[in-house]
Amino acid sequence: MGQVLRFSGVALSHVGLVRTGNEDSGFVGSHCLVVADGVGGAAAGEVASATAAYVVSARSLAQPTAEPVALLRSAVLLAQAQVAAGVRTDPARAGMATTLTAVATDGSTFALAHVGDSRGYVFREDRLTRVTTDHTLVQRLVDDGHLSEADVRQHPRRNVVMRSVNGDLDEPGDVTLLRLALGDRVLLVSDGLTDLVPEARIENLLARYDDDAAVEALVDAALLAGGTDNVTCLLATVVDGNRPTLDLLVGAARDPRNVVDAAAVRMPRSA
Repeated sequence: MGQVLRFSGVALSHVGLVRTGNEDSGFVGSHCLVVADGVGGAAAGEVASATAAYVVSARSLAQPTAEPVALLRSAVLLAQAQVAAGVRTDPARAGMATTLTAVATDGSTFALAHVGDSRGYVFREDRLTRVTTDHTLVQRLVDDGHLSEADVRQHPRRNVVMRSVNGDLDEPGDVTLLRLALGDRVLLVSDGLTDLVPEARIENLLARYDDDAAVEALVDAALLAGGTDNVTCLLATVVDGNRPTLDLLVGAARDPRNVVDAAAVRMPRSA
């Protein structure tokens, strides 16, 4: 029998030093990792992020052996539908939206779903590699040759998100296979980290610390740099074995009242 791969990880979410509420959500489980960041300035960002994180994580828990690309594609569309339903239920939520970055596995293959400007990284052999592309105005300017990567962090419109989970069923996100191997470490973060902490510093902290200490060090680095936004970090190592890890929710996802409709995902019946 071949290897059965899964995640063993930790997560930490902090409100930051400026905001009064946490609109980030995160989930760490054996088969799924999720970060969602309620889009700044939009109504009920915490509802959008918690709903998206719940939909993806619950789908994974309900179907842990499902092919991960298909699983994430269906989960992103359901998250869009649930955000739209949340606005219909409460028109005061009009405009709510969230980023969504998630990795799922069936025990042998891995897939990545991404929409917005939260980020996903893989840390392998002491090298940090970004595996997502920001769906932002400044990234579009970079892609078109009108802005250099070095100028992104100082650009006044760096947080303008062009794609998100906002109830648009025509926005499926980017879902692709992700090549991971035993021992790889996967880092998913909200922009509360990456707006303030350079990738070189992130790489250095991952090289110095194990998962638990690294997550704390990353959040501390964002706070020391000003903590101007909510900051959420998920860090998980790809391990071998069937033993499940403890599922962990962080941020707005910890409050079930933020989820539009928990019954939208059908969980398997217990024996």
